[in-house]
Amino acid sequence: MNSTLKLFTANNLKNDIPASIVVFFVAIPLCLGIALASGAPLFSGLIAGIVGGIVVGSLSGSQVGVSGPAAGLAAIVLAAIASLGGYQNFLLAVVLGGAIQILFGVLRAGIIGYYFPSSVIKGMLTGIGIIIILKQIPHFFGYDADPEGDFAFVQVDGENTFSEIFVALNYISIGPTVIALVSLGILILWNNVLSKKAKIFQLVQGPLVAVVIGIIYHVFTRGSSNFGMNTDQLVKVPIPEDTASFLAQFNFPNFGAITNPEIWVVAFTLALVASLETLLCVEATDRLDPQKRVTPTNRELLAQGTGNVISGLIGGLPITQVIVRSSANIQSGVKTKMSAVIHGFLLLISIVLIPRLLNMIPLSVLAAILFMVGYKLAKPALFKTMYNLGWKQFVPFMVTVTGIIFTDLLIGLGLGLAVGVVVVLIKSYQNSHFLHIEGEDVPDGRIKMTLAEEVTFFNKGSILKELDNLPENSYLELDVRNTRYLDNDIIEILDDFAYKADLRNITIKLISERGIVENPSSYLEFFRLTPKNDLYKTVGESK
Repeated sequence: MNSTLKLFTANNLKNDIPASIVVFFVAIPLCLGIALASGAPLFSGLIAGIVGGIVVGSLSGSQVGVSGPAAGLAAIVLAAIASLGGYQNFLLAVVLGGAIQILFGVLRAGIIGYYFPSSVIKGMLTGIGIIIILKQIPHFFGYDADPEGDFAFVQVDGENTFSEIFVALNYISIGPTVIALVSLGILILWNNVLSKKAKIFQLVQGPLVAVVIGIIYHVFTRGSSNFGMNTDQLVKVPIPEDTASFLAQFNFPNFGAITNPEIWVVAFTLALVASLETLLCVEATDRLDPQKRVTPTNRELLAQGTGNVISGLIGGLPITQVIVRSSANIQSGVKTKMSAVIHGFLLLISIVLIPRLLNMIPLSVLAAILFMVGYKLAKPALFKTMYNLGWKQFVPFMVTVTGIIFTDLLIGLGLGLAVGVVVVLIKSYQNSHFLHIEGEDVPDGRIKMTLAEEVTFFNKGSILKELDNLPENSYLELDVRNTRYLDNDIIEILDDFAYKADLRNITIKLISERGIVENPSSYLEFFRLTPKNDLYKTVGESK
């Protein structure tokens, strides 16, 4: 039995099918909303969701990730469609961007995602959780002026995340609010009580029950001025009249514009941003995965690139792995990637066979489902945990969270990463691991300085400070026996200090694996003559 067939076991499917249904309900409004926020045809979002589920899900090595249209690309897509002179020209950029992603995978660029600190990844998850909750509050109360999937602080409707909430409070609709509160109650009861009582409540997910009750509520209150809902408060899947009108919703790229340099610029931008979002999402979902499986990142880039090529060829938006749907997938008990694949087929089947039924689902019910997803990503206890880890973890975490809330995902991550790098530099400057002074009161009044296993240019400041603070007429023992890498910058500092030491009558004894040398005339020459297979790299050689 090969690895693909192993996914189709009863034990896996009993978890994957319910999880796929939850992801399906979360994906529908997000696919449509992101398309609307991107200025693209609504059907293009559904195409991207289907391709992301079936194609990318099949090719990906991630067992828990879900791919589809990404909110983080909405602003880029909106500007690109306008600047490239039409949607068909933009589709060509999507196809080319997918091809570039495949090239990234071949060149093994997937390693980039591993260079983001844990505190920044946790901040990303928490920030997205808070954003989900804040953005769903207006939909919860039936105010749907801003489309689903618009996660940027400054929204396409002219409001921002917080002003939209205050506006929504002036337009609360009774019907959507009532069914949203009922749905939230069902979800909390299901999650905290019923799922622990019997297996049937684990097999039948609470979100499915909430959606069914939401549809029933809409049917029975239809036409009521107080408790009913209008079409803006419901899911809006395009309904074709016949096969011809259904097929007419597909668009195809204009390959005649392939020589346009602007299309190549957009293609590279899409490839770069989509790849970065995917790799960060992979890093985050691997952390959330209860089984702690590790996704092969280069394979993920190949899968995403293939998905974008296919999506662009048939009229879909660009695709990335997306944290909201992936989080919902994990929280629903997913076991394997069959959940992502099945959710893609559910999208395809439903928009063909039951679009009118989908259009009876209240958006406020889906808002209640996303509330639960957001809360599980941004639990208050996490803030206390990060605070207890110390400021070096807490500061990058909070900067990332704040940045995501008040800007967007990529800017927030960039800010968090920048602060994380600064913290590393400060830590490197202060860390006694790199420069250890055993004390000024060692026998014979000697000062012993032990360099760490690896000493880089980051440590220049601390080493210079300590050497300059040595008193005159001292005797310094410089121990480099444990040092496996000594940056050329540090060797130059030691060489320069040899001149100062002579003026201040400081004796230096260099202790190395090669022996003991007192007052070496040239540190540069000493380390240059060290064999390559010995402790040090030759001067100028990279590690």
